[in-house]
Amino acid sequence: MSLSRHLPGSRRAAAVASGLVNPQPAASPAYPPSSLSNYSSLSPSSSSLSPSITQSRNFSSHPNRNQDIFKQFNSKQSGKMSTMPAQHGHSEACCNIPAVVSKGYEAKGSYEELGGFKSYVTGPQDATKGVITIYDIFGFFPQTLQGADIIATSDHHQKYKVFIPDWFKGEPCPIEWFPPDTEEKQKNLGGFFQKYPPPSVAEKVPEYLKAVQAKYPEIKSWALTGYCWGGKVVSLVASNPDTVFKAGVEIHPAMVDPADATKIKIPVALLASKDETPEDVKKFEQNLTGPKHVETFPDQIHGWMAARADLDDERVKAEYTRGYETVLKFLSQHV
Repeated sequence: MSLSRHLPGSRRAAAVASGLVNPQPAASPAYPPSSLSNYSSLSPSSSSLSPSITQSRNFSSHPNRNQDIFKQFNSKQSGKMSTMPAQHGHSEACCNIPAVVSKGYEAKGSYEELGGFKSYVTGPQDATKGVITIYDIFGFFPQTLQGADIIATSDHHQKYKVFIPDWFKGEPCPIEWFPPDTEEKQKNLGGFFQKYPPPSVAEKVPEYLKAVQAKYPEIKSWALTGYCWGGKVVSLVASNPDTVFKAGVEIHPAMVDPADATKIKIPVALLASKDETPEDVKKFEQNLTGPKHVETFPDQIHGWMAARADLDDERVKAEYTRGYETVLKFLSQHV
């Protein structure tokens, strides 16, 4: 079954966009914005992954679907945050997260060429556990890099090295395209989604992991995490019955599809925002048969743990911190 068939009607728009609307002002991307209007759809040929990947390559190329996406991007959402205190979902913290930096964050890692992709790499030299992180469509944003550093440095019982490959080759989606309220922005955005549908990236993950393993053979256990668009990539990779990843974490994922969960056998955590469709999140949780942690942060927007995190807002900062505590707790149990 193709992805377009099991994301019917208007739900396709909500699933694809999943709240990526009116992003909060944020620092400029690590790369200068550049036009993506000439992007064309990829045609991957790999058949090594599950049918959910190999049979759903054209989900973003339908023009009517792109129009649905634009409508979702242009929808309005409240910027008002709840004042209720953060509720911690576990009784004992396994980590000591440093103070989150609102502005001017200086990343602790460095960049390496791995598997043909520029990659942000962070974590101790003696780490024996690794995390591949799939960023959101905005690429190497400071909020995302800070999150990677938190995972790599905050657990005192387990040591992780985190890798973020640059699937977009230095040309992420410019945040200036949001909202897509002009014909030019819509054209550029449509081209971007056609260029980088999650199935095409999911097919590259196993080979990328092999390249990382070749350079870091001391890392024996792996997890996969993803934000927004990257959350869908996690679902697709985790649904492969031969995956080597021991756990997956989807953070405010786009395109939540309960059908994906029926094929996932490894432990999975899903941290949802108020913008993911509640019914889809609930059904996704019900369809997971292995260990799981599914939690909704009801007053946070889609993107609160990555590029769209407004860390000047104390409530957002608190939930950003709690989100990473939750991720670390889950990884400590399953990786």
